Amino acid sequence: MMRDLALGLRLAVGGGRMSGAALLRLAMTAFGIALAVAVLLPAAAFHHLIGAQAERKAAIAQVIEPRAGVSPSLAYNWYPSVGDDFVKVTAIAATGANSPVPPGLSRLPAPGELAVSPELAAKLTGPGGDSLRAQLPGHVAGRIAREGVSDAGDLTAYYGVPAAQIEAAGDEGTTVYAFGKPYTGLGLSAIVLGVILPIAAVLLLPLLIFVTTASRMGAAQRERRLAALRLIGLDSRQVKRVAAAESLVGAGIGLAAGIGFFFLLRTFVADILPFGLRIFPEDLVPSWPLVVVIVLLVPGLAVGSALFGLRRTIVEPLGVVRQGKPVRRRMWWRWALTTIGVLLLGATLALGRGEGDTAAAVALAAGSVFLLVGVAALLPWLVEQLVERLHGGSPSWQLAIRRLQLDSGTASRVVSGLVVVLAGTILIQGVITSISSGADQRVSPAGVAAAPVRVQTTAAHEAEVGKLVSAVPGVTAAHPARAMSFRSGEGADYGVVGDCVALKTQANIGDCSDGDVFYLVQAEGEAAPSGKRQLQGYSRGGEVEGPEWTVPGTVRVVRSGDTASAADHSLLVTPGALGGLALPDSTVEVYVSGTGDPQALTDNVARAVNPLAWNATVSTSDYLDDYRARDKQMMESFRSVLITASLFVLAVAAMSLLMLSIEQISERRRPLAALSAAGVPIGVLARGALWQTGIPVVVGVVLAVAAGLGLTAPILRLADRPMIIDVPVLLALAAATVAAVLLVTGLTMPLLRQVTRLDTLRSE
Repeated sequence: MMRDLALGLRLAVGGGRMSGAALLRLAMTAFGIALAVAVLLPAAAFHHLIGAQAERKAAIAQVIEPRAGVSPSLAYNWYPSVGDDFVKVTAIAATGANSPVPPGLSRLPAPGELAVSPELAAKLTGPGGDSLRAQLPGHVAGRIAREGVSDAGDLTAYYGVPAAQIEAAGDEGTTVYAFGKPYTGLGLSAIVLGVILPIAAVLLLPLLIFVTTASRMGAAQRERRLAALRLIGLDSRQVKRVAAAESLVGAGIGLAAGIGFFFLLRTFVADILPFGLRIFPEDLVPSWPLVVVIVLLVPGLAVGSALFGLRRTIVEPLGVVRQGKPVRRRMWWRWALTTIGVLLLGATLALGRGEGDTAAAVALAAGSVFLLVGVAALLPWLVEQLVERLHGGSPSWQLAIRRLQLDSGTASRVVSGLVVVLAGTILIQGVITSISSGADQRVSPAGVAAAPVRVQTTAAHEAEVGKLVSAVPGVTAAHPARAMSFRSGEGADYGVVGDCVALKTQANIGDCSDGDVFYLVQAEGEAAPSGKRQLQGYSRGGEVEGPEWTVPGTVRVVRSGDTASAADHSLLVTPGALGGLALPDSTVEVYVSGTGDPQALTDNVARAVNPLAWNATVSTSDYLDDYRARDKQMMESFRSVLITASLFVLAVAAMSLLMLSIEQISERRRPLAALSAAGVPIGVLARGALWQTGIPVVVGVVLAVAAGLGLTAPILRLADRPMIIDVPVLLALAAATVAAVLLVTGLTMPLLRQVTRLDTLRSE
């Protein structure tokens, strides 16, 4: 056996010399397996990656249950932000010598000291770091080690303060007796499964098809070599072992290249992830049982594909005989996969629109995978049934149809990968586009330009904030606004009490003077509130009762439209309309007017109120626009990633088609030369090759669209979202598919011209 395998290895590398076809087959097999391994290894590391993050998250969790003999630490969390960057700052103070220290720190920071995470440290020294630094109190005195953050992208900091400062916050502070809760392991949720499984099917199936196609390249030459081996005395079993060993060379090279690419990718993976995601390379460790499976399975696929290609071939000492009678396709398993997928997706129809639970998510995920694989398996049968019913047409059309009637399965199997990609793309973009369509599309009102800076504080610190802000160079005025609830029985309207400048940051209210009251509505005809209302504020997480107020009859109803920061049915009240009533303590937003650049003004105000820490957080007044811009940018990034991944897999499918076309032309070189000698123009043969490739692709695209829409509909039904298809993405992929078919045909033209020369008929 070992001698047979050694012989196969020698033949794979040409016994000292290698033909162009053999080299191409070896390179393509290695390339396909390298890609498959490079995709499978990160997938095998995903569970460890998420588990490591969850384990660190459990280790830094605060334990608030009292423990005997422990002097607790006091903690308070708040979240300053600049643009897309939200920082979790934890003010922390010790109450004794044995107060617990968070993981990642050697000691608690002293009052005024700031310990920052690695990602936050990089942000502070990068572009825009000055604006972010202005939002943080104290001075940076250290860094949090990797054990103290759940993932590499965490923007966190610990800020040392006196214990009395946190005690003054009352119930909003946290008493921490220890850090670290038991880690119970990681179970993949239904949502994670629903995302991972369809994506894995979309990415891997075309790669596996590519591997099988590459491993069958040069089949005619390989079979002639095997016939020569039979002539010198090898039996049929030995011949199969030699064929298996030939395939192992490309598989081994591809396996080594894929592993090397994975380790190369692992070193800079944090810099190439989309959507601003960051991970620690040390967390990207594949599970060893899965690594063993990958190392054995992927090369085994190439070997099995080569042996499977010999199933209808009889290798004899004097030549090769192929079984010419087409084998009837076994349809039961193809229909079984599709039926299971349809039944799982159809089972969700028993739930009402907008309803769903974990079981429904699992059914959707499993049904999507079964249907994607089932549709890919059905494509060869559909193409076969179609071409059997096509007759007549131009000579090039007849050449293509007849060739597909004799063997349509090979081309259809290659196109099956394309079907999976398109169907998966329709599914993913349909879900994301439809869900994002329900996002809030409102923009900030025009009044934010007059007061571009917003300071959120409390009633107790309102006067101090006003004093600090007024001393900032460039500030011209401060306009406080207090959040308020206006209750009437069981119902309530929410709103803001502030001067006209502050109210104009909430909505486009038009002319305003002290004593006016405005009521925001979405549609015409809604009546303004009237009668007596109980004023109620919010302070330190609790409700604060205030005096009773009678709504004046001069309330102006204003349509909010798409330019309002305040919610619909909000009351916007100027102080003069309250008749001197004392307002209850509540959250206060101070809107700051000033000259110069708004961002520079925001940074200067943030530095001025820094000593108040969490009692005064600063942002731009159009912060809602920043949120919406971030969401829009996220969607654009997702679309770019989706198109890039789809085009990559489409390129893999196109390479499979190219290899298939080259192999078919090489095998049919004598018939093609005979046709050319008989007077058939090269253009007819080229168009025949185009139709032969294009017909399975067209059938596959139609099937992919139907499958993609069928997958998207039940998911959006459970999500209670309208079905919106991103037509530009689909048109781009359709155009890329057509371009791939034309490119494959164009690249095979030199070979077609070569094999149709008359001297081909005189050469073996």
